Parts: sequence; structure tokens; C-alpha cells
Amino acid sequence: MGKMQSWLAEQRLVQTSTRAVKPRISYSKEVEVKTTLRELVIYIIFLTNLCIVTFGMVNMERYFLNRVMSYVFLEASGDDSSGFSSIKSRADFWRFAEGPLLDGLYWDKWYNNATLTPENKSYIYYENLLLGVAQIRQLKVRNNTCTIYPYFHTFLEDCYSDYHYRAEDRSDFGLGNGPEWKYTLASSLSPWYWGSMNFYSGGGYMFTLPKSKQESMEKLAFLRQNGWLTRGTRVVFIDFSTYNANLNLFCVIKLVVEFPATGGAVTSSHIYSVKLLRYVAYSDYFLASCEIIFCLFIFTFIIQEAIKMVKLKKGYFRSAWNWLELLLLGTSVLAIAFNIYRTVEVSLLMEELLSDDHVYPDFYFLAFWQVRYNNMVAINVFFAWIKIFKYVSFNKTMTQLSSTLSRCAKDLTGFAIMFFTIFFAYAQLGYLVFGSQVEEFSSFQNCIFTQFRIVLGDFNFDTIESANRVLGPIYFITFVFFVFFVLLNVFLAIINDTYSEVKAAFAAIPSQELHLRDLFRQAYNKALIMLRLKKTRMDRNAAEESSER
Repeated sequence: MGKMQSWLAEQRLVQTSTRAVKPRISYSKEVEVKTTLRELVIYIIFLTNLCIVTFGMVNMERYFLNRVMSYVFLEASGDDSSGFSSIKSRADFWRFAEGPLLDGLYWDKWYNNATLTPENKSYIYYENLLLGVAQIRQLKVRNNTCTIYPYFHTFLEDCYSDYHYRAEDRSDFGLGNGPEWKYTLASSLSPWYWGSMNFYSGGGYMFTLPKSKQESMEKLAFLRQNGWLTRGTRVVFIDFSTYNANLNLFCVIKLVVEFPATGGAVTSSHIYSVKLLRYVAYSDYFLASCEIIFCLFIFTFIIQEAIKMVKLKKGYFRSAWNWLELLLLGTSVLAIAFNIYRTVEVSLLMEELLSDDHVYPDFYFLAFWQVRYNNMVAINVFFAWIKIFKYVSFNKTMTQLSSTLSRCAKDLTGFAIMFFTIFFAYAQLGYLVFGSQVEEFSSFQNCIFTQFRIVLGDFNFDTIESANRVLGPIYFITFVFFVFFVLLNVFLAIINDTYSEVKAAFAAIPSQELHLRDLFRQAYNKALIMLRLKKTRMDRNAAEESSER
């Protein structure tokens, strides 16, 4: 028995020495990984909360509500010559305003075919309440705001330029005895409108439609007969808002008709379905609690970043991850501030609306900034997901990818200079040769996007060839050859060669990758031991010794 015990002791000594030889994770590295994993778990909780807050304010019904309103006001029902998109002149505008516009705004029949009186509210498609009344606004330019060539002075006396702020006409005109004939200044918070042709200010000659369809028709006919639209008119805005209580969604609609100096008309529209009243249902209060948690997260992160700034000082700004952190915190603070402002402003607008439903409630300002807020939040969520790579940088594959990008940065910079020199040279060539005949090349910006589409295989060769039968094919063939076949393959070759070098370098260096499986296995074993589902090594040794005895 004594020999057996001494043999077992020798075997345990050998096993102990073998385990001592086996390479283990250093204590500092183990602490670093555990800290990173802890931060990753906390950040995943924050990211989950952010996604709940973000996706909780959007839903699929917004698209269908926009589609319904588009069908009512933009798509012609029956006579195609009276639809909004068919407006090509001032006469077409009056035809639309006195026809499809009023038919869409004033529904005088209920779903059971009962007749509604003018005192009743207007429900578009029986579900969308028209808030207040609609407003129509125009902007004009003054006469003699452009230069006429001397030879044509005998033929032309008037000259109205394109719209710009300095050429804007603000004098009274026409009958001059109502707000529609007098210029109204824009409020300080009113955003400018980016149209198809120009930027437009928020002021102008404006009026509101009455609550009755018949009175609205009479007013529009009166303005048409007295020349409310003139040669100097450059744009007309039609604004109104609806509210769908079933979905708790506001739909803010802006129909725009631009009358450029070339003659004719260009139409555009913006339909915003936004949730301005945030806290109505029980699910909204759950989102409110998530928003509070989000604010606490942001407050904590701000304190952490402030402490890091104090410790690192200028070195703090040398890390790209720190800049990303500042971007996320900045957009988050702006989102919180706008959320508070929007809640207060909507309550004030609703009080004004309930006090007098014969005025136009300007929800466009809130809807405009709500859409910008949604865009900012979308970018915030995007970068928040990108930040996950910060916490998995200890992974070998991620290290190889980041090393590849950093090592080939200089080569890519030189390649980018060469690529965009050729790319913009072709863009200028396309703009100058095809700009007056092909819509895709009508502006320099359009040329840039069109060439990216050509690289992706989305192009219309016939329009290019019909615009110029000689230069069209030459432009297309040479662009595809140099950009697609040569430059893009050079780009891929730079990335591929650099990645091969990095991979070979990592293979030659002894692997120092932290084995996360060992850490998870240790944590798993500790959990089993605490739950008494697994015995410790000392217990197993004691059990073995007792069995041997």
C-alpha cells in the first residue's frame, strides 16, 4: 500500500510539473480581457436599449400612410390632365387647386354615405382628421432683376430672373386689400425650403382656405380671376396637416410647384408621417422608461470620457475610437434636447389649434426637424454598432483586418488621388457634352452619381449615344475600360497584396492571442462549483486518497 501511495504522489507531481510548463495567459492580459468583456457586456446593454428607443418611434404604418396621402393628392384619379404631377403651367395649377386638391381636402360624404355639413370636421379617407385649414403661399421676384442684351431692348421690356433672396418681391400687388396681396415675413425659426430649382425663404404672399369646400372654391376662383399668380411668381407652396388617431401619427404634407425662369412648371412634394405625441399608449410609457435609462447611460459615459480627457490630455484625441465616442455623445445629447423641445412645442401647437380651428397649424417646422432628428438618430445607431469593433479588437482576425487597412493607407491615398482625378475628368466631360440633352448628366452632381452607377452596371447607353453619336460611345468605352477594368482591379490588388503580407507576418510571430475559451471555461467551472454541481480539485484528490485507503 505504501508503494502504491508513493507512486500516486509521483504521478501527481508529474502532472503538476506538466501543467506548469503549459503556457498560460499572463495575469495582466487576463485582467485586460476580463475588463474588455465587462465593458462589452455593458455596451451591449446600452446598444439594446438604444435600439429599443430608436425602433420604438418608427413603424411600418408610416409608409402606408404616406402612400395613402400620395394616392389622394399626387396621383390623378380619372382625368390625368388635372393631377398634381401633370402641372406644366399656371393654368394647370389652378385646374389642380380647384379640382383634385379641394376634393382631397374636403370629404363631404361619410363612409356610410351620410352627408357631412361644413361644421363637421374633414376626415380624409374617413380616418385622417384635417387639422385646421390649408395654407397656400407664393414667392415672387421683382421685374428688371436680370440684364437684357441691348439689341433686344426694343422687343423685351420685362425681365424676371430666377429666384434668389435679393431679387425677392415684397411689395403689395393686385387688389392689395388682403393678406394674400401683402408680403408676410417669415418667422425666425421657419426653415428654408430646398426645391428642385432653388432655395426658398419662409415668407411670402399667403392665405388660408375656408372650412367649407364651396367657399374655398369661390376664393380660389376669385384669386385666379384677379391675377394672383404673375410672371414674377417663382414658387407656390400648399401646406396642410392631418392626424390619424388609430396610429397616433401626424401627416404633414407640402406640395410645391416651381415656375422657373425658363417657363413651365416643376412639381415636387414632401409627405412626412411623424409621431409627435410620444406618450399615449402603455407601450409608449415603456419606451419612456427606456429613454430615461438611455439618458443615464449618456450621463455616465460623459463622466467617463471627461475623466479620460483629464488623464490623457492631448493623447486622448489621438485615438479614432475617442473621436467616435465624442460623436456618439454629441448626437445623443442633441437628440435628448430635441425630444424635450418637441414635446413642449407640440403641446403649445395643440392648444392653439384647439382654441381656433380656422387657422393653419404649422406642424411643418416640427416635422422637418423630426425627420432631421430621425436621420441623426439613424447615424447614431450606425456608429454605435461600429463601435462594437473596439471591444473585439483583441481577436486575431480583427487585428489582421485593422493592420491591413492601416498598412495600405498610404498606397490607397495615392490610388485615390489618381482615381478621382480620372473620375472627375470624365464627369466634367460628360457634363459638358451631354448636360443639355441627358437628364442623368444635367448637373455635375448628377454626372458623379451616374458614373458610379455605370461602374455598378446600371446605365442607359442609348441616351448617351443619341446625345452625341461620336463622343458618346468614346466616352462610355474609355470610361469603362480605365475605371472599371484598370483602376478597380488596381484597388483590389493593393488590398489583396497587403492582406497577404499581414497574414504572413502574423504567421511568423508567435501567437499571443488571448484564449477566450479558457476564460469562459474557467467562469463556467466556477459557476458549477458554486452551484455544487461539480467538485473542486482538492475534493477530487481527497476522494481519490480515501478510496485508495
